[in-house]
Amino acid sequence: MPDSLGERLREARTKRGLSLRSVAQSLGVSASLISQVEIGKTQPSVATLYALANHLGASLDELLGIPAGGSQPSPVLGSTGTVFPDVQHAADNPVIEMENGVRWERLAAGSSGPADALLVTYAPGASSSIEGKLMRHAGVEYAYMLEGELTLHLEFDTHVLRPGDSLQFDSVRPHLYSNEGTTPAKGVWFVFGRRQQNQAMRDAPGSELAEPGATVGSAVDVLRAMDDLGA
Repeated sequence: MPDSLGERLREARTKRGLSLRSVAQSLGVSASLISQVEIGKTQPSVATLYALANHLGASLDELLGIPAGGSQPSPVLGSTGTVFPDVQHAADNPVIEMENGVRWERLAAGSSGPADALLVTYAPGASSSIEGKLMRHAGVEYAYMLEGELTLHLEFDTHVLRPGDSLQFDSVRPHLYSNEGTTPAKGVWFVFGRRQQNQAMRDAPGSELAEPGATVGSAVDVLRAMDDLGA
């Protein structure tokens, strides 16, 4: 299993017989950008990583380096007959570091579970899209803020989320996250109901906010893709 995110993306691309140029054209980005991501010279943004994972049919587990069909700890049966969930220690969280200070940590989740779970951190100045473009993807998104302040641009509305605040919306609605503060923003994200195939969507209101030519999957699409490949 390749060691880095870029190497895993390259393996997923070559396994599917796709050229750099064809992937770049499909996503509306340059072949140079894809190449730099694959060799580790740059990290993708959240939006670019979603798009890549969706286009390559790569699961989050695959991109995190979790072997397909990898074993999971067995559930523990309590004295009352309750089945307790698997335990994953913080030091074992698979991590993806993205462009300009966005970090995903995959929380404990079985491949057949109903949701994808992430601990997400946005460094000061970080955004889900460097170009300031809104993204859309399948699923319903839930989040709870733990630290800092995170700005959510949801269609035409702007919301500032602080510790204790929560959100829920259909992820096909155009949205963008950014940390406009001076301290890291951190929260727990769950995405439910991801459809197997994202549908191409027309540009969001204000075409300057839409990714050119990309059918964008979510950060959680990446996670689910990993699970799908491991099934």
